[in-house]
Amino acid sequence: MAQPLLFTPLELRSVTLKNRIVVAPMHQYSADKGFATDWHLMNAGKYAAGGAGFVMVESTKVARNGCGTVGDTALWDDKYIPGMKRVADFIRGNGAVPGIQLGHSGRKARLTRPWEGGKPLQGDEPEVYEWDDWEVVAPSAVPHTEKSAVPRALSHNEVRDMVGKWADAAVRADKCGFDILEIHAAHGYLLHQFLSPVTNLRTDEYGGSEKNRMRFAIEIAEAVRGVWPSEKPLFMRLSCEDDAGWDLDQSVRLSAELAKVGVDVIDCSSGGTLERLSPMDSARAKTYGYQVPYAERIRKEAGVKTMAVGHIVHADQAEAILQSGRADLVALAREIMYNPHWPMDAAQKLGADPDFALVPPPLRYWLSKRAKSGFEGVPSTFARAMADVPPKS
Repeated sequence: MAQPLLFTPLELRSVTLKNRIVVAPMHQYSADKGFATDWHLMNAGKYAAGGAGFVMVESTKVARNGCGTVGDTALWDDKYIPGMKRVADFIRGNGAVPGIQLGHSGRKARLTRPWEGGKPLQGDEPEVYEWDDWEVVAPSAVPHTEKSAVPRALSHNEVRDMVGKWADAAVRADKCGFDILEIHAAHGYLLHQFLSPVTNLRTDEYGGSEKNRMRFAIEIAEAVRGVWPSEKPLFMRLSCEDDAGWDLDQSVRLSAELAKVGVDVIDCSSGGTLERLSPMDSARAKTYGYQVPYAERIRKEAGVKTMAVGHIVHADQAEAILQSGRADLVALAREIMYNPHWPMDAAQKLGADPDFALVPPPLRYWLSKRAKSGFEGVPSTFARAMADVPPKS
């Protein structure tokens, strides 16, 4: 039986992923004044131990005013390097390539955590720190919702300075030991705000025409690529379609420009500009693989590798996406949160890893021993109940 493409290594510059399964960056909102905690170590480590080829740490902010909540992780200062280095080392030590996403929330900043309502903070809450430096900024003075704070429009010089902040954070990410870096330009956050004509009303060189609205994202990609080691891959996450003046045609054109300045992979997501159209709440988000068509088209037309994400749930589904050339990588978020050992489970279902070589020795030893013991049953993920267990052939 041929090795499934899902479990075939992929080389990106000088980095080799042992398989095509990526743990997508997922906000944990659990940092302590910007510092990574034991939660981050545990959260990332369990995915690495579960067999994923690449584990990407959540959107980590490049500036204090870029924090969405009090729980965002930070890399705007060297003091955050040791905590993040501990996470990167732990991911690598458990068999996966460590990566990190760098972001800035723009007008979607200074909020309570989602499970606390996602409401604007007032500044007197117990966990709030450095309030005076936590100003809500954006391309233009357009609030996210009627209840949101009205952001201050960044000056021309501040936009240029922000490019430098991304580059500085990328240098720190390298010092942390991350091997892949992703620029977050999706989900209605700052870079996406510059792309959308709904949120970008500027009249300078960063607003107006499509070319001008793309300028900030391209300049950041150039600046980051200039300081990020040439042997390490660079990704960018886009909301390829947002129903707010930014669509797939424009994403294809932007992706082609990003490839020219050294972006290796486009991470294809959607939505986030408008409150009523968050990435997970739209009608199209109810189906399997709802964002895969974005990855497919950008891969074919922009001359760049792509990563598909969005309700990729089953092993055969992920394999089919790769086999049909719709993407180069598949990323999982909520499904791998549901089952952190999804890669190991998928490898068993596809017959790719009979000896459990994908996972660390403490797991490998016991699971391979059970598999070879003549046990008549199947793992719980193979059946819903005892009545569904197929007879052993």
